[in-house]
Amino acid sequence: MRAIINREISSFFCSPIGYLVIGLFLCLNGLFLWLFKGNFNILESGFADLYPFFQLAPWVLLLLIPAVTMSTIAQEKKSGTLELLLSHPITKKHLILGKFFGSFILIILALIPTLLYVYAIWTLASPQGAIDLGSISGSYFGLCFLIGSYTAIGIFTSSCTENQITAFISAMLICFVCYYGLAEFSALNGLNFLESWSLKYHYESISRGVLDLRDLIYFSSIICFFLFLTTLKLSHKQ
Repeated sequence: MRAIINREISSFFCSPIGYLVIGLFLCLNGLFLWLFKGNFNILESGFADLYPFFQLAPWVLLLLIPAVTMSTIAQEKKSGTLELLLSHPITKKHLILGKFFGSFILIILALIPTLLYVYAIWTLASPQGAIDLGSISGSYFGLCFLIGSYTAIGIFTSSCTENQITAFISAMLICFVCYYGLAEFSALNGLNFLESWSLKYHYESISRGVLDLRDLIYFSSIICFFLFLTTLKLSHKQ
C-alpha cells in the first residue's frame, strides 16, 4: 500500500495538478480572508478569529478535492492500467486505501501553510495571543475529517466511470448534498433528524472545540462507507 501512496503523491507533483491544487487553495482562501470585502474578511470582522476561514474552507475544498480525485481510478480504467495493477500481488483494499491516502495527504499538505493564519491572528489580537486555540485546534481536526470524507466520495465516483469530468461533477454534487443539501432540506421541510446526517452538522460540532465520539463515528462511517462502495464497484468490474 505504501508503494501506491508514494506513486499517487509522485504523480501529483510530477504534473501541475499538485502545485495547482495547493496554489488555488491558498490563493482563494487568502483573497477572501484578507483582501476581498465581505463576510469572510478577517480584518473587517474586528475579531482575531479564524472562524471565517473554517466557514470558507469546506466550499473551496468542495471544488478542489473532486479535481484531485477525479483521475485516481477513472484514468487507470481508461488507460487499462487498472487491470495491470490488480494483476500484481496487491488487493483491491490496498489499492483503494493507497489511492485514498495519497489524495488525502496532498490536501493536508495544502492545509499546512494555513497555520500562518493562526500566527497572523495571534499577532493581531489585543492583547497579543488572546485567541481561542482550543476552538482553532478543533476546527482543524474537523477539517481533516471533512477532507477525508470528500476524498472518499471522490474516490468512489472516480471508480464509477472512465470519464474524469463525470467523476468530478458527480463527486462535487454528492459532496454538496452531504455537506449542505441535507442540512438545508431538513430546515425547509421540518425533518430535523436529517440535519444530524449532514457533514456540515458534525463539522460545526467538532469546530466548537469539543470532540464528541458521535462526530468521530459519523465521519469514520462516511469514509468507510464510500471506500466500501468503491471496493464493491471494482469487484463487480472484475
